[in-house]
Amino acid sequence: MKVQWSGKPLLAVVTSAVVLAGCVSSAAIVPTPREAQPVRNPAGAVSVPIGPPVRSATPAPQLSADPGFRRAPAGLSDRIAQIWKAFPGKTGIAVQRIDGEWAIAQRGGELFPQQSVSKLWVTLAVLDAVDQGRLTLDQRVRIGPEDLTLFHQPLAARVRSEGSVTMSVRDLIETAITHSDNTANDSLLRTVGGPDAVRRFIAKKDLGAIRFGPGERLLQSGIAGLKWQQAYSVGRAFQTARAALPDATRKAAMDAYRSDPMDGASPAAIAAALTRLARGTLLSPDSTQYLLGVMSRTKSGPQRLKAGLPAGWSFLHKTGTGQDFRGMTAGYNDIGIATAPDGTRYAIVVMMGEASSPIPARMATMQSVSRAVAEFHGR
Repeated sequence: MKVQWSGKPLLAVVTSAVVLAGCVSSAAIVPTPREAQPVRNPAGAVSVPIGPPVRSATPAPQLSADPGFRRAPAGLSDRIAQIWKAFPGKTGIAVQRIDGEWAIAQRGGELFPQQSVSKLWVTLAVLDAVDQGRLTLDQRVRIGPEDLTLFHQPLAARVRSEGSVTMSVRDLIETAITHSDNTANDSLLRTVGGPDAVRRFIAKKDLGAIRFGPGERLLQSGIAGLKWQQAYSVGRAFQTARAALPDATRKAAMDAYRSDPMDGASPAAIAAALTRLARGTLLSPDSTQYLLGVMSRTKSGPQRLKAGLPAGWSFLHKTGTGQDFRGMTAGYNDIGIATAPDGTRYAIVVMMGEASSPIPARMATMQSVSRAVAEFHGR
C-alpha cells in the first residue's frame, strides 16, 4: 500500500485517527449487562457472572490491560477448591472481584450460621434509615440494665457502673462493628425498628439468601436450648444455666440450629452484598464511605483473613463466632473487602458452619484463602 505524507491522504489518516480515539473513553470500560446464570464446575465451584460495575472512588483498571476483569485468574478456582477440600467440617467460601465481572465459590449457595456477621445488616439498615431521614447519626439512645445481652458486651460494665448510659447512633455503630459488642448491636436493632426492619431492608435491596435472626438474646438462648431470662445478662449466669442443661437438650438445640440456622446466609450472597456496598449501590455515598471506614477499624479476628494478605494490601471486615458444643463451633466466620496496592478490590467470605479443628487451623485455612487471592491477583 502506498502512503502519501502530504495533501488530502494525510488529512484523511489524521482525521480517522482522531475519530477513532474519540470513540474510547478514559473511564473504565463498562461491559454490556448479561443475565447472571450460575455455572457449576465439576469440582463443585460456582462461578456467577455479574452485571456491570458502577463508578467508585477507586477507578477500575482498564480492561485492555487487565485480563482478570472478566474472568477469574487461571488456577485461582482450583486453589480455592483445594483449600476447601482440605479443611474438615462444613465450610463455605466465596470470592468476588468487586471491580470486575466474576465470582467463584465452594458451597456458595448453602446457608451457614452468621453469628456476629449479621451485625453488618443491622448497621446497613440503620444507615439506610439515616439516608432516608428517619434517623440521624447524632441521635441519642439510652441503654439500661434491661437492655443488656450476653457474651461479648464491653458496654455492660459502663451500664452497671453508671446505672444507664446514653450514646449516639454513631458511637453505637462504632462499638457494634469494631468491638462486636452485642448490647450495642441490639440497641441499634431496637432503634431501627427491630428484626423486621432489618429483614425489610434485606428484601428491599434484594440481597438474596441472607436471613436475619431475632436478636442476640433470643438467638443465643435458642441455640443453647434455653428460654431467655434477663437475669442471664449478668456475669456468667447464661453459661451457668447452659451448663446445667442435659446434654440431650443441648444437642437437640444445636443440631436444629446447624441444620436450619435462623441467621443463616450463603457465602455467595454475602460476597455479592459486600460488592454492592463497595460499589456504592446500597447506601448514599456518605454512608458508604462512613461504613467502609468503620469496618477498616475492626478489632476482632486479626489472625483470620487479614493475616493472609501481604504487605501493601488493606482489609476491612466483620467476624462472627458461634457457641461451642462438645468441641464443635457452630459458626466461625470472617467476611470482608481486600484491596490490592493497585486499587483492585475483592470481596472474600469464609464461613465455617461446623468447625472442630483447633482455632489455629481454622485461622490458617482463612489465611490460605486470602493469600491465594493475593497470589493470583493480576494474572
